[in-house]
Amino acid sequence: MKSRYYYILILGLLFNISCSSEDDSTPNEPEPENIYFPPINSDTWETTSISELNWNANALQPLLDFLEEKNTKSFMILYNGKIIEEHYFNGHTSATPWYWASAGKTLTTAITGIAQEEGLLNIENKVSDYLGTGWTSAPLEKENLITSKNLLSMNSGLDDTLGDDVSPNNLQYIDDAGTRWAYHNVFVKLQDVVAEASNVSWSNYFDSKLKNRIGMTGSWIPLGDLSVYWSTTRSMARFGLLTYADGKWESEQIIPKNYLSEAVNTSQPTNEAYGYLWWVNGKSTYHLPQTQFEFTGEIIPNAPSDMYAALGKNDQKIYVVPSEKLVVIRMGEAADDENFALSNFDNELWGKITALID
Repeated sequence: MKSRYYYILILGLLFNISCSSEDDSTPNEPEPENIYFPPINSDTWETTSISELNWNANALQPLLDFLEEKNTKSFMILYNGKIIEEHYFNGHTSATPWYWASAGKTLTTAITGIAQEEGLLNIENKVSDYLGTGWTSAPLEKENLITSKNLLSMNSGLDDTLGDDVSPNNLQYIDDAGTRWAYHNVFVKLQDVVAEASNVSWSNYFDSKLKNRIGMTGSWIPLGDLSVYWSTTRSMARFGLLTYADGKWESEQIIPKNYLSEAVNTSQPTNEAYGYLWWVNGKSTYHLPQTQFEFTGEIIPNAPSDMYAALGKNDQKIYVVPSEKLVVIRMGEAADDENFALSNFDNELWGKITALID
């Protein structure tokens, strides 16, 4: 009897273990792939081939020919962090720096979020809390409506027709903050907000809180009334990868995840296709720089609807597509005509990329 009792007990234990294993497993949900991060202070960067991904290899050369024809200097595709394609054109090299133009606005977005996470500022607070009153020429009650979030969202209500100068005389009231979207260089005052709030220069804070932590190179260079970031293509790709990874680099959360989620989604009601200095695809309408006209449709119809992008003058691009695990970088001269951000080139390029990845 005793041996039979132990036999039944052992069977019961084995059955429970088996059931527990089945309950804990999710065979229909494969383990997520780990995102690859290139090491800091190294040229090492792992690759994956087009054939491994079962992409259409026949579409690669037409893509490269198109890029070269359109005045491209560099082009990269990352898949889950690994390099799929990296090409340089017209004498440009992996060591050559190039300007980000307005694609670099998103660096300011990242740093503002980091400073907020550290308790140095709150984007809901008015800008004059950090810069003092009189930083614009707007009446005081109108100036005090402008928050750091308005600068991130491009709806400060300041006149966007007066050029890039952000001295007080050139920052004039046109409408209440939050009621009008207009692409405006006034966003750069966020760099002053961060410097004042941290008591550290903008460039030093940027270097210590972002650049050095993900192995970027490059620097901010004054250009007239603008502050423009220059770096190698791989440094731009590192920042794109950080954003794709929800602000995390390996095990370290650098840009707050919730803040970054807000940044790459619609930030205000006027321009559905704009977040915190990021452009957002997949929306039903959008606005463009230097116009108050509302256009119908997605900003880049040929691109996946969940794509978001950092877009700079003369076609500097960072595209991030979470559903496809892609980060795509393009640097160069204007593909066609000079432009501020979005151009016809975006949609043409994505037609070629889609042919490759399908």
